[in-house]
Amino acid sequence: MTIDYDPEWGTATRGVRAGTLRSPEGEHSSAIHMTSSFVFESAEACAARFAGEDPGNIYSRFTNPTVDAFCQRLAAMEGGECCVATGSGMAAILATCLATLQSGDHIVAAHTLFGSTIGLFNNYLGKLGIRTTFVAPDDLDAWQAAIGPDTRMLFVETPSNPLTEVVDLAGLAALANANNARLVVDNCFCTPALQRPLEHGAHIVIHSATKYLDGQGRALGGAVVGDAETVGDQVFRFLRTCGPSMSPFNAWIFYKSLETLEIRMRAHCESATRLAQWLETQPGIDHVYYPGLSSHAQHELATRQQPGGFGGIVAFDVAGGREAAFKLINATQMLSITANLGDTRTTIVHPASTTHARISAEDRARAGIGEGLVRVSVGLENIDDIIADLWRGLSG
Repeated sequence: MTIDYDPEWGTATRGVRAGTLRSPEGEHSSAIHMTSSFVFESAEACAARFAGEDPGNIYSRFTNPTVDAFCQRLAAMEGGECCVATGSGMAAILATCLATLQSGDHIVAAHTLFGSTIGLFNNYLGKLGIRTTFVAPDDLDAWQAAIGPDTRMLFVETPSNPLTEVVDLAGLAALANANNARLVVDNCFCTPALQRPLEHGAHIVIHSATKYLDGQGRALGGAVVGDAETVGDQVFRFLRTCGPSMSPFNAWIFYKSLETLEIRMRAHCESATRLAQWLETQPGIDHVYYPGLSSHAQHELATRQQPGGFGGIVAFDVAGGREAAFKLINATQMLSITANLGDTRTTIVHPASTTHARISAEDRARAGIGEGLVRVSVGLENIDDIIADLWRGLSG
């Protein structure tokens, strides 16, 4: 059985208790249902299940108790009616777009999106006749000017990857509602522990569960959270037919990791704030990007919109361009040089040559991703050790 949650519970309690799946064995820690299919008592029962007349599991491509438990827990934390789990974060974005858009529709998106998202919109949705216009994330007038009669989706990450630009969600939601469009928000950097976009008027929330929802760099997964009609019906039917599914094992990892999400995010935020403050005082650093700094352009908005904290991502421009950035990265000894983020282990990467390497130089420049930019995903090590390792790179 699945145990319901109390709507009065806080986010941390929902992460521990919501969607609790318990078999007749009475286990306290939910089991993993590693099965591809399910057995029916009769041919009639099987037919009724497939016809949708009888609720229950059919086939793990689209119905599995462990995946369902993860979805129920994440939906409860985000304040959504439904959640659909996918095999990766990019699969979640693809499923949302293909389930809700058709040829001739138009997307307005922030030009600061993750490189693969930009590639998906330009190179693949474009082939299907779905156009995308990219605008500055913090310019509501630009969003309004880009919206046309065929605009059906506004898509944004906030904070953005990697410059941590923060977008006014309530303002964008008002534009979406006034123009018969959906606001889709990638909440990867914040998670529901720090920010809940649905509370600000967003219609759909996207997650790369691979990042902070897992928190230890173990498994790939994605999720779409929203209402029963759009997510529970349209996106779910796409998943059922096209199959970008999450495995039960990965779902169990994410499901259990949600139990510690809020406390982990609090620690990430605390260390990231200290690192950003230290970086601002260092010679050879031209600029530091972190919403928790008073120097950040959207600091006041982030304070209101992200009540749980400012996140664990810090980016900074190193004087001297790519050569200086590579020298700094290579001089570190403890930090992991990898493009993943949201890990217990601090990671460091050069976005222009990795996460955003496949978009054009013009698009990178427009997004502010220069050759000297370095992104750090602050982990759960002692912050003094993280700073010492970066100092080794800066001083070297």
